[in-house]
Amino acid sequence: MSIKTIDPQELGNKDLFMLLLQGVAPRPIAFASTIDKEGNPNLAPFSFYNAFGVNPSTLIFSPSRRGRDNTTKHTLDNLKEVPEVVLNAVSYDMVQQMSLASTEYPKGVNEFEKAGFTAIPSTVVRPYRVKESKLQFECKVREIIEVSGKPGSGNLVICEIVKIHINTAILDENGDIDPDKIDLVGRMGGDYYVRASGDALFTVPKPLTTIGIGIDSLPDSVRNSKVLTGNDLGQLGNLERLPAEGELNEIRERYKKENFTRSEDELHRHAKQLIAERRVFEALGLLMAF
Repeated sequence: MSIKTIDPQELGNKDLFMLLLQGVAPRPIAFASTIDKEGNPNLAPFSFYNAFGVNPSTLIFSPSRRGRDNTTKHTLDNLKEVPEVVLNAVSYDMVQQMSLASTEYPKGVNEFEKAGFTAIPSTVVRPYRVKESKLQFECKVREIIEVSGKPGSGNLVICEIVKIHINTAILDENGDIDPDKIDLVGRMGGDYYVRASGDALFTVPKPLTTIGIGIDSLPDSVRNSKVLTGNDLGQLGNLERLPAEGELNEIRERYKKENFTRSEDELHRHAKQLIAERRVFEALGLLMAF
């Protein structure tokens, strides 16, 4: 495997920008609704966006300066006049319209109308909400940090959430947002997006309430497996403990009844399948029992 090392100072703004878009992904999309001092609405998507805390509730997005001429976008101009914004979530069923709204229309053109979205009044702030969005954050702008003022540079818009609107159709039986129902999209590099639902979803248990044994505690034959991947080993290392001898004996007896006679590679492939079925402790027991 060869490694290409790059000095960002020598790459150039355009190429560095493309590299960041491709390598820092997928990124959530802030579909930002703003308004100027005359009351003209503006709607535009930004993928330099994320959540940064809850006390106070903080969302940050960045309408960067244009690289070609160092001009600013209407969203940033509006925020300096009226420091309020609605950040609308983007679901798969509205992604093409959202992309259309990213067109650089002249100032004063209503992107709600151009992209076919429905503008509905907010309850606290002046910018409109996107009715078609299943999750909307009304925000007050606390601060705008202009990183450098150079072409392509960011402008960090630090927002505090003052009201949240959720379409109840995206909630599960516990009142939580169901990722399949909200069907969010994320931004990749170039023209690529990612759909965050269906087969794209998977879970990784967080090692917060318990301390995993760590991969270094696994037997050498397991750690050096030619079959198990780093992801497989990570799940084994996240277990709270190694199987006790009594548990290993039970596994031996059970598998002997099934005439379990396999090579090491076959044993590891079977364990890999158990891991895929979330039978991780059983997989480790099998690996240690034979």
